[in-house]
Amino acid sequence: MPTADKDGQAFESTLERDLMYLLKFDVTVDKFVSQPVKITYLDKENISRSYTPDILIYHRKDFPEARKKKIILAEVKFKDDLCKNFREYHPKFRAAMRYAKEKDWVFKVYTDAHIRTPYLTNAKFLLGYVNTSLDPIIIESILNRIDELRETDPQGLLASFYTDKWNQAKLLPVIWHLIARREIGTNLHYPLTMSSRIWRMHYE
Repeated sequence: MPTADKDGQAFESTLERDLMYLLKFDVTVDKFVSQPVKITYLDKENISRSYTPDILIYHRKDFPEARKKKIILAEVKFKDDLCKNFREYHPKFRAAMRYAKEKDWVFKVYTDAHIRTPYLTNAKFLLGYVNTSLDPIIIESILNRIDELRETDPQGLLASFYTDKWNQAKLLPVIWHLIARREIGTNLHYPLTMSSRIWRMHYE
């Protein structure tokens, strides 16, 4: 039985749920729909079968790096399961590829090797800070300071404002918020720590 997340999106496995975390964190994603279409196809014995892919992913058209991305029809599978049962899945995937091509979409299979990485851990952590309400004056101060420093780390940025740990702790959520909003950059493919290199993001 599918389970729904807090936004009402259904998922059938924890791996699907984890992909949804990544999609929610991806600034190029406009929206996604779980269990979006039912595809019918004929198996090798000419018997009619049906298959429902896991997710349909739409990208934002107002974002330069996403403008040319096609809609993605996606299946989520654990790598071991995919390898073990590929012969069973292959006709379904082939039908999905044909269906996607007719729609000018692309069909992709995501595995735990793609999903369960340090980036996922960072995304799940930072999602809690995306919509935090913060003082715009403090935000501007932090952005101006990181401009002056050019490149630093969270610990160094905090230390440039305060020496006491209490005030540093109050300022830290602002840094996580700005990283989550992509106003401060860092390499999220590595674990996010107080020593991670960070810099100001500038967009044209």
